[in-house]
Amino acid sequence: MQIKEAIWKAKLFLLCTFSASAFAAAPGITGPSFDLTATPAYLTQPDGRAVYSWGYGCNTPPTGFAPFNGSCSTMQVPGPTLIVTEGQTVTVKLTNNLPLAAGNTSILFPGLTVTTSGGVQGLLTQEAVPGGSVTYTFTASSPGTRAYYSGTQGDLQVEMGLFGAIIVLPSNVPSTCTQGTYPTNNKAAQSHWGETDFRLAAAAYDNPKTCYDREYLFQFSEMDPAIHAAALAQVNAANCANGAGKAGCSLSVPTEPYHPAYFMINGRSMPDDMDPNYAPQYPHQPYNGNPHLHPGEQVLLRIIGQGRWQHPFHEHANHVRVLARDGNLILTADRQALAGPALFTTTTTPGQAMDGIFYYTGRGLNWDMYGHNPKSNDPLGKLPCNPDANGYNTSDPTAINYFEWCQDHNKPVEVAPFGDVASGGPVTLPNPNILTNGTWYGGSPYLGPNATTRATGCMSSSAAQSNSPNCGVTGVTPPSGTVGNPPSSEAGFAFMWHSHNEREITTNNIFPGGMMMMMLVDSREFVIDEKN
Repeated sequence: MQIKEAIWKAKLFLLCTFSASAFAAAPGITGPSFDLTATPAYLTQPDGRAVYSWGYGCNTPPTGFAPFNGSCSTMQVPGPTLIVTEGQTVTVKLTNNLPLAAGNTSILFPGLTVTTSGGVQGLLTQEAVPGGSVTYTFTASSPGTRAYYSGTQGDLQVEMGLFGAIIVLPSNVPSTCTQGTYPTNNKAAQSHWGETDFRLAAAAYDNPKTCYDREYLFQFSEMDPAIHAAALAQVNAANCANGAGKAGCSLSVPTEPYHPAYFMINGRSMPDDMDPNYAPQYPHQPYNGNPHLHPGEQVLLRIIGQGRWQHPFHEHANHVRVLARDGNLILTADRQALAGPALFTTTTTPGQAMDGIFYYTGRGLNWDMYGHNPKSNDPLGKLPCNPDANGYNTSDPTAINYFEWCQDHNKPVEVAPFGDVASGGPVTLPNPNILTNGTWYGGSPYLGPNATTRATGCMSSSAAQSNSPNCGVTGVTPPSGTVGNPPSSEAGFAFMWHSHNEREITTNNIFPGGMMMMMLVDSREFVIDEKN
């Protein structure tokens, strides 16, 4: 099967089966003191394989969780996301509970000045001997997203899963970011609809141009199961009666040639990455990967390349404007304006982190995605669109069509082949029985649970429905057989986010899988709950 044909068939499968309950955020544990362990366990993959791995976890219960209650086992991949605040003195104690034959282990915190106590001197940092501990201390000197990972035999230990993320929150959040009116009053809109604020902070940096409305953390990694199988075989065959490092009690696992077969987002491959955070079926892979947003919201993407390969990840529906790399805000020479590039793909360099802003407005669709229709009997079908200086409807943050692109207001979706709207329209959609278009997972090209009715009228000609205030012109959208989430309860858009390396959208060479997830866009009246 050709890969392009397989892609659209996978989209059809995903859009028809995907549950809207799987969202994401930037979950982690809060400091400034952390008691971690390095421990072995097994990671599950969608092909049914359980892969022997190593990972960081909690040696004792953490101080707390953010942005909602979670869990922290003794081993997880990626390791626990460490959440601290700029200026705090952070301590991380690491206990080595890896197999004796694995030898020493450690943690590196790139970009931070670290002092250590305990352990033994290693090549790059102080290391914890088997059964022993080492403590790392540093000041969270600047905000941003960074990676942490093993500094001991990195070609093996990072491959086995010893990596994670640290998020430093700004200590001086600009006041404009907390007032709810910057940059687009989205906070007021969320408050009107009763949404909980799941942000870790109101700004990514101590800069008024880094305000945001939602945030997500994505760590991209790959895994060669042959290396993991070799490590397990040597661990099982080791004779450690005389202690670690003695004859017969060490590992010599070849890490080249390198042939990864699993490509993961936050430790999971598609479709597992679309299940909820802390799902019990993934005890050692607690974080998922599904961004969910409303039009116009400024979404902070925290992105880290873990492992050994670069991953050219493409976020459909818009570019990502880079704010910073490795905690370094990218500004113009006079430091008055942001200067990061807008990326078509966020190529993740191993060990490098970036913070970027993504948003979706529907601009360019060339039809009214809110389903307005001046002939509708539904008052919501006649909502106004008052363009601001940029052309968006931002005068009333309580409106369902807040942040609508007004140039497309009242434009019908199609003139053929079905001709739902008598006045005609600028867009002709393919017959959905032949090709699934791939943007909408609610079975409708409109946003909102009632939008189809607003745009096209009742889906039945029965007298009861035709007398309903929501009934206008009779129509036939959405088509039957493509509804993932019924339009009566939810209708939105789902854009596929995926690696642009075709091999990386497979699981053990079977498509679809790997580094794929869905970005969900919903109308304002759908309340997004990031805990799921």
